[in-house]
Amino acid sequence: MLNTLKTLLRTNAETEILEFKTAGQNFDKNKLGEYFSALSNEANLANKECAWLILGIDDEHNISGTKITDSTLNEYKQEIANNTSPTSNFINTHRVNIEGKQVLMLQIPPAPKGMPVDWKGHCYGRDGSSLSALNNQERERIRLQNYVPDWGEEVVERATIDDLSVEAISEARKQFKVKNPTLEIEKWDDIKFLNKAKITSQGKITNTAILLLGKPESEHLISPAVGKITWILKDRDNIEKDYEHFGCPLLLSVNQVYAKIRNLKYRYLPEGTLFPDEVDQFDPFIIREALNNCIAHQDYTLGGKINLVEREDGILTFVNSGAFIPGYVEKVVAADAPETYYRNPFLTSAMVGLGMIDTIGSGIKKMFVLQKNKFFPLPSYDLDNNQVKVKIIGKVVDVGYARRLAQSKNELTLQDIILLDKVAKGTPLLNAEIKMLRSKKLIEGRKPNFHISSFIAESIGEKPSYIKHKGIDNEYCQKMILDFLRKFGSGNRKDFEEMLLDKLPDVLNPQQKRNKVRNNLQSLKKQKKISPFGKLWKMSNSKN
Repeated sequence: MLNTLKTLLRTNAETEILEFKTAGQNFDKNKLGEYFSALSNEANLANKECAWLILGIDDEHNISGTKITDSTLNEYKQEIANNTSPTSNFINTHRVNIEGKQVLMLQIPPAPKGMPVDWKGHCYGRDGSSLSALNNQERERIRLQNYVPDWGEEVVERATIDDLSVEAISEARKQFKVKNPTLEIEKWDDIKFLNKAKITSQGKITNTAILLLGKPESEHLISPAVGKITWILKDRDNIEKDYEHFGCPLLLSVNQVYAKIRNLKYRYLPEGTLFPDEVDQFDPFIIREALNNCIAHQDYTLGGKINLVEREDGILTFVNSGAFIPGYVEKVVAADAPETYYRNPFLTSAMVGLGMIDTIGSGIKKMFVLQKNKFFPLPSYDLDNNQVKVKIIGKVVDVGYARRLAQSKNELTLQDIILLDKVAKGTPLLNAEIKMLRSKKLIEGRKPNFHISSFIAESIGEKPSYIKHKGIDNEYCQKMILDFLRKFGSGNRKDFEEMLLDKLPDVLNPQQKRNKVRNNLQSLKKQKKISPFGKLWKMSNSKN
C-alpha cells in the first residue's frame, strides 16, 4: 500500500474522493461518519472503485503520523455500521509506515447504485475539498442510477379479478376498515376498494394481489415466485413428525398457520409465592409479526418458500429468502425511525393498510420487549446464506437468572439485556460491545469466554450461579495440582483433568477446559515447582 499512498500524496490537492486528516491520537466519530457518507457518495458519482480518508497526514501533505489503536479503529467500524443507511463500512483499513511514521489509510466503498449513503439520517457530499450536504441534483443522480422494479407492483397481465378469492377480499375489507374507520368502504365496489387499498394498480391485478388475495389455483400466475408457507413439526431430537403447506391467499393462510402452532401454557413460580404465573409459550403478536415479516420481506425473485419450523421443546424458527436489508438487528431495535428502504415497497404498503405489519420500525423491538418481560431468551437472528432465520424460544432457560436479571435494581436498558443475552448464548461480542459491558461492570472474563459479573450476580442474588460460571482461578487450580502431587507423589494429565474439569468455568467448552489444565501444568513447570517424568508429573524436588 506504500506505493498507493505515494500516488495519493502526489495529488496536488484534496478532491471529492480524497481527504487527509492529522488525527494524531483519535478522530471525532461523528465527523468520521460525515466524511464516510460524503466520500462514499462522491465515489459513486465519480464512478470510482473507492474513496480514501487518510489519517496521519494534514491537507498540506505533511506527514505527522497517527497513534490510533486497533481497538479504537474497531469502535469506528462499529459506529459506521450502526449509523449509516444503507448499512456500510470500510472496504479495508491499511497501516503504512512512511518516513518513520505510521499512517492509517481508510478505504471507503462507493454508495450502492440507486441508494445514497446517509450518516444519522443526513446525506453528505463534497464541494471540492469542503464537506457539505449532498445537493438534490446529486441525490437524484444516485437514486436514478439503478432503478430496480418493485416485484409486488408488477402487473400480472393474464390475471383478472376472478383470480382473487371472494373470502380474502371480504377479510381485506374488514381489516382495511379497522385501519380506516372514517372511510365509507361499504359503498366501494371491489375494484375501487383494491385500488384504494393499494393492492391493485389502476384496476390491474398485481403480484401483491395474487399473493395476498389470490385463489389457491392462481399461484402459478406469479411463477417463478412461490406464494407458499410450509409448517413443519419436529420433536426434541429435530426429527420431523408432521408438516403442511399453505398457499394463496396468504392473508387467510397466516391465520391457518397460526392455528397449527401448539401454543402451550408455560408455568413458573414467581419469587416469594406458591402460586404459579401462567403465560403462553409464544405471544400471539410475536408469531404474527415474525410470520408477516417473512411475507413482507421475502425476496420472491429467488423462488423460495417461507418455512416455519416448530419444535416440541418450545422453539419456533421462521425462515425467509433474501438478505436482511437493515444489516444488523441491533440497529433496528435501537432505531427511533423506520428503515428508509424496503425490498417490496408496494407489498409492504398493502400489508400496512390491511393491518398485517407496521412500518414504523417498532415491530421487532416489541418482540424483544415481550420476550424480555416474560424472562424468555431474546429472539435470535441468523442472517447468513442470503436468508433471514429468526428463532423464538418459548420457555425460561434459567429461571432465577432470567427473572432477577429483568428485575435488577441496576435498571438495565433493553440494549444491555440484548448484549447480556448474547453472552448467555455464547454469541461473539464486538469490541465496542465488550467495552460498554465492562464499563457498566456487567461482565467478567477474557474474550471470548465472558460470564456475568460478580457485581450483577450479587445484586440479583445469583452468587452461586456466578461462581459456577466463573469457576476456580489459576491460583487455586495450581494449588490443587500441588496438593495432589504432595499426597500421591505423581500424576498424569488425565488425573488432573478428572480432578479439575468440572470445577472450571461453565463458559469454557471441554477442549478449552483441557487446555486450561495443560497451561497450569506448564506454568508450574516454569515456576520450577513440578517437573515431567515421561508422562508423569512430580514435585521438582522429587527423585526420579
